[in-house]
Amino acid sequence: MTDTGTGMTSDVMSRIFDPFFTTKPLGQGTGLGLSMIHGFVRQSGGQVRVYSEVGVGTTICIYLPRFIGEEAVDATSDDFVAEDAGHGETVLIIDDEPTVRMLMREVLEEAGYAALEAADGPSGLKILHANVRIDLLVTDVGLPGGMNGRQVADAARVSRPELKVLFVTGYAENAVVGNGHLDAGMHVIAKPFNMSEFTNKVRNMIED
Repeated sequence: MTDTGTGMTSDVMSRIFDPFFTTKPLGQGTGLGLSMIHGFVRQSGGQVRVYSEVGVGTTICIYLPRFIGEEAVDATSDDFVAEDAGHGETVLIIDDEPTVRMLMREVLEEAGYAALEAADGPSGLKILHANVRIDLLVTDVGLPGGMNGRQVADAARVSRPELKVLFVTGYAENAVVGNGHLDAGMHVIAKPFNMSEFTNKVRNMIED
């Protein structure tokens, strides 16, 4: 793929595959598109090459290995998943970015958890007020719908006082969640983060 756009500086090129990195204004991009493509290509045994010149444009080449033969079953893969998997615990994800919710849900389900989704605070509270098992709430701090993530968590704990909460936050939102002074059972994971870090955080909080 080649374009004739503005091109990228070396600093931007060094970060384009970082999760949540984007040069777009706040609220106009998740920074997950290239990260997901890069992860898929590397998982498939391929490579991504990027060539860019400021003022000229960018070329991205994706190389995937050719496979000839029958699919082989990896006998060790199931053992690895079982070792690190959850046991069906339910995680509620509240985030207004569909791509972020989808990625988190897929990662959690692959790790053995059940996942529920909501796009804003009021929708999330409806689930939290229902008779549904929820072992952990994962919520972005900056949410639409008139409630931020901390307000959702505080409202949820009225009826679920032992609910564990993981806030997803950017640096500018730290004050909303208390600048590190959180109630028991509340933790923060700061953007950007990789999915293994996210999964480990979820597992540690649920098992604690």
